[in-house]
Amino acid sequence: MSTAPPRPEPHPAPVGPNARPLTGPDAAPHPAPTTEPAIEPATASHPVPDAGPLTGPDAVPPPDPPDPDARPQLDAGADTGSPPDGPDPDAPHPDGPHPDLRYSDTAEGTTEGTAEGAAGSGRRRASRTVPLSAGLAAGLLVATLLSASIGAYDIPLGDVLASLRHRAGLGGAALERVPESVLWDVRLPRVVLALLVGAALGCAGTLMQGVFGNPLAEPGVIGVSSGAAVGAAGAIALGLDAFGNWTVTLCAFTAGLLTVSVVYLLSRADGRTEVVTLILTGIAVNAFAGALIGLFIFFADSAELSQITFWQLGSLAQATWPKVLAVLPCAVAGLLLAPRYARRMDLLALGERPARHLGVHVERLRLAVVVLVALLTAAAVAVAGVIGFVGLVVPHVLRMAAGPGHRFLIPAGAAGGALVLVVADLAARTVARPAELPLGVLTALVGSPFFFWLLRRTRRRQGGWA
Repeated sequence: MSTAPPRPEPHPAPVGPNARPLTGPDAAPHPAPTTEPAIEPATASHPVPDAGPLTGPDAVPPPDPPDPDARPQLDAGADTGSPPDGPDPDAPHPDGPHPDLRYSDTAEGTTEGTAEGAAGSGRRRASRTVPLSAGLAAGLLVATLLSASIGAYDIPLGDVLASLRHRAGLGGAALERVPESVLWDVRLPRVVLALLVGAALGCAGTLMQGVFGNPLAEPGVIGVSSGAAVGAAGAIALGLDAFGNWTVTLCAFTAGLLTVSVVYLLSRADGRTEVVTLILTGIAVNAFAGALIGLFIFFADSAELSQITFWQLGSLAQATWPKVLAVLPCAVAGLLLAPRYARRMDLLALGERPARHLGVHVERLRLAVVVLVALLTAAAVAVAGVIGFVGLVVPHVLRMAAGPGHRFLIPAGAAGGALVLVVADLAARTVARPAELPLGVLTALVGSPFFFWLLRRTRRRQGGWA
């Protein structure tokens, strides 16, 4: 008599009505069938009739009832690592980023979704940038004409336009000797220099805030302004005169570029430059530069001391056409090259790792932007002295008004910086005339309370600082 091998853990169950327990000495312990009889799968050799459940020693115990909370199991031999049917939505697209993820340089940052969402964000951005661009252009034109007309010696606006048309060969008439000389030898060089210096500072501030990912950054963070001040103060205190009237300007420009190089090299480690390390190194170098300026002031005589102080306060009183020509190559080159980095800076705003995945060489981009900022700022500071808050407030205000897209911010920052500096220079010449206020002092007096108001406004809107 054949018996089923005993099981280590019998499956107890209630006895059904048709089940008959085995008896006898050879009976092996066997679990009782459940009320629902277990039926073996039918095969060709052992068909199972519909007569009823199997009983006896050859009966197979029923399987455990399915657990409703159990997770479904894969069949044996199934490839557990194979992807589901269809393309993986999280897999990288072979041609670049995922087609459903589109970066939009609007105030919202990225736009995820359909083409309708991207088009809507583009329309919202255009609705803000177009009037801002028109307003900046109109304001810049009006401020330039008023600055050329108003001063210690006022020239009627009609005469200014007539002289400009006459010099351009478009009609008009030449002015008398005195107003013609004041306009073309004193007033217009100062206005053009204010345009170039303001555009350079505004563009440099925009680039700094974009590459550092911080709207509170400004060109002085990397030490270019303090380095240029050290060069100018040293040239004045030591009585250097190798290049004549250009000695102070050349020393300031060279020292500014050298300071930026030192800051970048000191903050670089393992082939990379961290933003926090760059900022902290710039702060340390600025402090050291301030100590050197104080040392030069200590050893300077009365005449040199007044010259150093006047240079540090910032002014355009010494503007001439040769100085305009000296600033022009650096300013124009920087302003033309800066928009080329707009798209990569937009991608960098997503973070360094996403920017690398999208094809941006972050370290190369950061080095190129730092070089541009140093070139623009050193050229501006070398001829105008230290002028603060233009590269800080102007990009911040434009970013609040039009969003973080650098395709608009970079040219708008240059135009806004030029507008602010032309208006500030006009105020410096007319507020206390015939005396003239230092330009850097005036921008700091107006810019610092305004910037504090911006910070308070941003904090109220965000409900505190994160």
